[in-house]
Amino acid sequence: MTAIPDPTTVESIAELAGNKTESDEASTLALHERELASEGVEEHGVEPSFAPPLPLIKRQVRGRYRSAGTGFQLELRVDVGGNRPMNRVSGDFFQTSGGTTSYFGSFVVSAPTVTTTAHQVKVEGMGTFTWTAGAPFVRVTIPRVPPFVPAAAATVQFVSPPSTPGASYVCPFSSPYFRTVDWELDCVQGTIAFGSYNTGSLPQPAGSPARELTIPKAYEECGIQLKPAGISNIVPVAGAGGNGWNDDELHNAMVSHFSLHKNAPQWKVWTLVATSYEGGGVRGIMFDYKDTFQRQGCAVFHDAIGGTDAITLRAALRTYVHELGHAFNLLHSWQKQLADPPAPLGPNSGFGDRSWMNYPQNYIPVGGGPTGTGAYWNDFAFQFTDNELIHLRHAFYKNVIMGANQFGKGASDLDPELFDEPVLDESGLALDLRTRNQAFLYGEPVVVELKLSTTDLRGKRTHDRLHPKDGYVTVAIRQPSGRTIAYRPFLQRCPEIERLVDLTDDNRAIYDSAYIGFGRDGFYFDQPGIYLVRAQYIASDGSRVVSPVCRLIVRNPVTERDQLAGELLLGEQQGQLLALLGSRSGYLGNGIDALDELINVYGDHPLAVYAKLAKGVAAGHEFKDVKPNREMVVRPPSPDESIPLLTDVVASPGRVDNITLNTATRKLAGSCALTGDTGRTADVLDRMPQTFAERGVTNDKVLETIRNEAAATKEALLGEQQ
Repeated sequence: MTAIPDPTTVESIAELAGNKTESDEASTLALHERELASEGVEEHGVEPSFAPPLPLIKRQVRGRYRSAGTGFQLELRVDVGGNRPMNRVSGDFFQTSGGTTSYFGSFVVSAPTVTTTAHQVKVEGMGTFTWTAGAPFVRVTIPRVPPFVPAAAATVQFVSPPSTPGASYVCPFSSPYFRTVDWELDCVQGTIAFGSYNTGSLPQPAGSPARELTIPKAYEECGIQLKPAGISNIVPVAGAGGNGWNDDELHNAMVSHFSLHKNAPQWKVWTLVATSYEGGGVRGIMFDYKDTFQRQGCAVFHDAIGGTDAITLRAALRTYVHELGHAFNLLHSWQKQLADPPAPLGPNSGFGDRSWMNYPQNYIPVGGGPTGTGAYWNDFAFQFTDNELIHLRHAFYKNVIMGANQFGKGASDLDPELFDEPVLDESGLALDLRTRNQAFLYGEPVVVELKLSTTDLRGKRTHDRLHPKDGYVTVAIRQPSGRTIAYRPFLQRCPEIERLVDLTDDNRAIYDSAYIGFGRDGFYFDQPGIYLVRAQYIASDGSRVVSPVCRLIVRNPVTERDQLAGELLLGEQQGQLLALLGSRSGYLGNGIDALDELINVYGDHPLAVYAKLAKGVAAGHEFKDVKPNREMVVRPPSPDESIPLLTDVVASPGRVDNITLNTATRKLAGSCALTGDTGRTADVLDRMPQTFAERGVTNDKVLETIRNEAAATKEALLGEQQ
C-alpha cells in the first residue's frame, strides 16, 4: 500500500489502466531512436552501452474535478488508476442561483469501460442516478499530459442511448483527493491527542509497508483529505473529572464548542478527546444522533486509549479512524446488512473483515486458525475494505456528507425474513425477548427485557453485550401496517474492550433491558395496533441467535386524559430524554417542560412514572455544561429533586421493567447518600431484594444477583460509614 499521491504524481503508460497499447510502445521506441540519434552514435562508429529506454510518463487523471459557472455545476470523481483503484466514476450536481448553491443529485458509474491511449483516458458506462435521468450513459474524457504541465480538465458527456448527446460539462482538475473534510480535534484538559504510529513498530502482514500514520494520513491513503482545523483545550472546573462523560454531555459539548458546527450538511466533523465514558468499557463513540443533522461529532476516551507504548498507540490509531468512519456513515463490519439499502457482508458474516471498522476481538479469519485480537493485528494492513473505500469515495452525497442522511439510512424497510430461524443452530445459546406489559398505553415507552442463556450442558463463553446500542443485538419490529423495520438506537457505543462471560449451570443467563420506543427514525410504537418484535444476538464466535417473536399491543386512548398524557411523551425531545434516561441540557428545554407538565398536571396517571424516572435520574447526577467561551461548568446533582421522583418510581406497581427498577433503586440510594442520610441509603438497598420478590421474581440465582448488587452499591456509597 502507498499513500495517495499529490497532484504532481505521475505513472507510466503500462501502469495506467493495466495495459500498454501498441501505439504507446511504438511511441516509446520512436522517442528512444531519436535520443540515440541525438547522441551521435553512428558518427562515432561504436556500439555504446545504453540503459533501457525510460517509459513515457504522464500525469495521473485520478482525483476530483469540478465545473464552474452558473446554473448547474458538476463535481466529478475519477477512480481508475493510482492507489487501490475502485474503477468507478461518480459525481454530484449542484445548482447555483444568485449567491447560493444547492445540492441537486448524484450519480455513479460502477462498471465502466476504460480506454487508454497515448493522449487520453476515456471512461464510459451506464450510470445510477438519484433521479430519473434522461441521458444515463456517462462518458468522461481526460487528456493525458506530462507531469510538468498542469492537469487537464475532464469533459463529461451525458448520452441518451444509443447515441443522442445530452448535457456536457468541462470540469477542471480540482484535487487529487476524492473528498475533503475539515476536522476539528479538541481536548479536555488533562488529555493528550494521538500523534502518530509507525506501523513497523510491531509485526504486521507481509507486503504491508512500514509507514508513519497519523489520523489524516490514514484517511489520505483512502483518497480522503482530512484537514486538521487545530486543537483547543476545554478548561474544566476543579473536580470535573470525577464522573465520566455521558451521551447528553457529549452532544451538548459539540453544539457549544465545535467552532465549525452548523445544523446543515457540510464536510466538517468534530472529535473530542474526553477523559472517560460514564460506566466505562468504551474506547470511543460516534454520539451525534440527537437531531436531524447527524454524524457530525465523535469522541474518544483518553483513560481507555491513552499511552505511549507501541501496542497502545496502534490501538488508539484504530479507535480514532474507526469513530471517524462512523461519521462518514460506515457501519461496523458485522452490521452492514442493516444499512438502508443493505450492504454486502464480508467473509464470516463480516467478522473476517480486515478493516478499521471491525473489532479486533471479533476477528474470525477465513480458512480457520487463530481468532481474536492477536490474529486481527497479524492480518490487518491498516486499511478499509474495498466496499468501504467505494462508500468513502463514491457514495451518494447525502449518504456520506456529515449532517445529511442519518447513520445507516438510505431507505428504512428491513427484510422481513432477516431474522428467520436458522436452518441449523449449534450455537449453544438461546435469546429471549419479552416485555413486562403485553398491552401498552397510548404513548407509553416500550421497554424490552433481553435474556441470553446457554443450552449447552458444557457451558458457553461469549460476550455480555446485550443492549442494542452496543451493536451486537438488533431488534426487528413488525408494525401494524405490515412494514418491518429495524430499531436503530439513538446512539451506538463502540465497546471495544473485550468482556466475556461464562454461562454455566451456576450462571445460566445474563439480562439487560432496552427502551426501543424511540430511535434514529423517531417513534416506533406511536400508532395503536398489534406489533411483533424479534431480536437477533451476534455471539463472539459469529453465531446469530434469534429470539422467539414477542407480540404486544398499543391500545387506543380510552379518555381524553389518556390522549393528552400520551401526547406529552410523544414529542421529539421527549423521545430523546427517554432514550438518554434524562438530561439537563438546555437544548432539550421543550421536552423537559413537557415532562414537567405530565408530572404536575397528570401526576396520578400511569404514564407519569416515566417522566419521573427521566427527571429523577437526570437530577441525581452532575451535568458537564461546556459554554460557548470554552469553559466547562459542572452543574452539581440535585438530590432534593431526585429523591421524591425516584421514590415514586420505585413505589409504582408494575409499570417499569425489573432491570429499570434495579437502576432506579440504586440511583435513589445514590441521591440519598448525597444528602448524608446514611440510614435511608441503607434502607433503600436493604429492601431491594424484597421489592423484587414482591414483584414476582422467584429465581433464587436472580435474587442472589440482586442481593449482591445491592450489597456492592451499599459498600460503594457508605463504605466505612456502615
